[in-house]
Amino acid sequence: MNAISPPLSAFCAKASELLGPKGWMTQVEDLEPWLTDWRGRYTGKALGLASPASTQEVAALVKLCAEHEVPIVPQGGNSGMAGGATPDKSGTSVLLSMRRMNAIRSLDAAAGQAVCEAGVILQTFQEAAEAADLRFPLTLGGKGSATIGGLISTNAGGTQVLRHGTMRAQVLGIEAVLADGSIFNALTALKKDNRGFDLKQLLIGSEGTLGIVTAATLRLLPAPRARATAWVGLSALPDARTLLRRIDRALGNTLEGFEIVPRHCLESVLAHLPDARAPMDDHHPWNALIECVAIEGDDAALREKLEEALAAAVEDGLVADAVIATNERQADDFWTLRDSISAAERALGPAMQHDISVPVEKMPEFILEASPLIEAEFAGTRAVAFGHLGDGNVHFHVLAPQDAVPGEWEEAEGKKVSARVYDLVSAWGGSISAEHGIGQMKVADLKRLADPVALDLMARVKDALDPKGLLNPGKLLVK
Repeated sequence: MNAISPPLSAFCAKASELLGPKGWMTQVEDLEPWLTDWRGRYTGKALGLASPASTQEVAALVKLCAEHEVPIVPQGGNSGMAGGATPDKSGTSVLLSMRRMNAIRSLDAAAGQAVCEAGVILQTFQEAAEAADLRFPLTLGGKGSATIGGLISTNAGGTQVLRHGTMRAQVLGIEAVLADGSIFNALTALKKDNRGFDLKQLLIGSEGTLGIVTAATLRLLPAPRARATAWVGLSALPDARTLLRRIDRALGNTLEGFEIVPRHCLESVLAHLPDARAPMDDHHPWNALIECVAIEGDDAALREKLEEALAAAVEDGLVADAVIATNERQADDFWTLRDSISAAERALGPAMQHDISVPVEKMPEFILEASPLIEAEFAGTRAVAFGHLGDGNVHFHVLAPQDAVPGEWEEAEGKKVSARVYDLVSAWGGSISAEHGIGQMKVADLKRLADPVALDLMARVKDALDPKGLLNPGKLLVK
């Protein structure tokens, strides 16, 4: 892309020879779409775009990078929320795309597991599981672009963590290329294995700073036979927590999703999506989206059980109103409203988005206390919180004043807003990153707020596995 030094020219020539024209690109038009993150907050440069087609090619490329001390920035679907897959502006790193490694190597229905390469799109994998009458129990709004490797590297969450856990819980085995080009192969899934450290757990959630995930063995569950989805109107946020407990007791292990949506978010989505319809005539201060799924029985029986629980809640004054989806289309429409919140809020203008968690029992009080504090301290802003109340994780967005200049506000006042939000989260015993990772966006805040002992341990692991600091530099940990 720019004039480069003779050593880097030699590296580029060897990379081109190694990967071929499909695997090594340097033209501006080929690189440009992948140099800016999904949110448009970060834009970098790169020596070239490497797209290996196999684990062996990844290993050979990483070994070549180690020899020439060229940094590597791994990238999956480029749908991350923290700038973790965007190179810096130096133009000295390789952008390593995993999109060509998109094979589902095997799917064993009897064992309930599959081996997927890192570039497999989440939605593609879900469809393959469904074709085998199975299910991959992790989903999120970006399922059409998010890749298995990216989901593992960020330990992604989504809307089903309440019942099934994060991506970490879905990974049974892993294959990765380490910083020296060696291949760590632990794809075999064993129920019991006490041969020392569980090394795959180091790689999950490490954001490509310890190794490059090339494939994984993932667990699959039986396909659901029954589904019941409800949209519930609430007068007060603490009522949502009480309702969560009630539904959990009444429907047992079928409760899979419990999302909160404030009125502002619902109205933003309705304005953003021309064909969208409000689930109820009245717009309530708060809404809950509830989903129950069972592997036995039928829709009618599960809906009846959910209806009984909600009717009792209405009678007790806990719920203002509720609508239960009568078919799959209506249920999907409810979820479209929820999944479109981020895009709808982004269309309103500049905002600082925070992916936070506090203990489930404290979340309503945190939102009700933190929102007015932020709005009072930063004149003209609007704080909105939505998301996964069931697992104590919400997306706490602070919308900029109406006259804010995009780009300028985020870099100036916006950073102060985020620092204040993270101070509040830490004071409540929570986490500044629940499911999106640290990336480059939260590095300074992690260094400022995390336990120094934990930071030191992570730095030691990084030094041991990547002594030259070539894997995704500037992300997660910065010395």
